[in-house]
Amino acid sequence: MSPRIDYTHVAPAGAKALGTVYGYILQSGLDPILVDLVYLRVSQINGCAYCLDMHTRDLVKKGVGIEKLALLQAWHEAGKVFSEREKAALAWAETVTRVAQTGVPDSDFQAASAVFSEKELVDLTFAVGLMNTYNRLAISFRNPPEASLRAEG
Repeated sequence: MSPRIDYTHVAPAGAKALGTVYGYILQSGLDPILVDLVYLRVSQINGCAYCLDMHTRDLVKKGVGIEKLALLQAWHEAGKVFSEREKAALAWAETVTRVAQTGVPDSDFQAASAVFSEKELVDLTFAVGLMNTYNRLAISFRNPPEASLRAEG
């Protein structure tokens, strides 16, 4: 599958703006593994092969075990594989990603607020929104995952 449009070349200023948000999140103080787990979970919900491939590779490079990666979709049932902070971030990521269905209820906000400071929760929400944007770009314009490019070669 070849991309429909290379949005980074067609709209470089837009791509750069998203990169600036990505850079902000990197320096926000949120744990990089927690952020990558959120990116991967959002990408699972949205079905973005390009981002699933990329964030799985990123987490493996950071030393995250296969058990955690395999259980991410079922984190609710994974016991102590995920920390309380990771569980709170994943729950928040899910409700925000599914905003059209959830409306992000007060109970979800209260649960996340019990674990994260206001700044952390805002930064986490920026991360969720950014990944939803990247997923929509990659899916809409058919960015092929690295694994498929290797398989073709």
